[in-house]
Amino acid sequence: MIVANEKALLASVINHPDAKNARMKVPIAAEQGWTDHVLRIIELDADGHSPRHQHDWPHINYIIEGEGIVHMNGEDHPVSAGGYAYIPAKVEHQFRNTAETPFRFICIVPSEGHV
Repeated sequence: MIVANEKALLASVINHPDAKNARMKVPIAAEQGWTDHVLRIIELDADGHSPRHQHDWPHINYIIEGEGIVHMNGEDHPVSAGGYAYIPAKVEHQFRNTAETPFRFICIVPSEGHV
């Protein structure tokens, strides 16, 4: 059992050549007992973005704070706090911050998707 606050976690920089101003926190993964999936919190600062990519697993995203764009299959979808997105396997996607304030979202992936 875990009861905690993500504010106590340190964010790691996302070291990918196509990511910018991006960090990740991992509140729950195999180390905490959830062996099938990983709960991540992605933080994009102003002008930040994740890499544009695709992979063999789906993932679920819930916007915690800020405003941004979810790019999927060539289309941009504006999102803000309270918004969510399901990204199927093999769909090209990217998250981008469109504001000067932080853009933060939860990302849940299967364990094999957490690299």
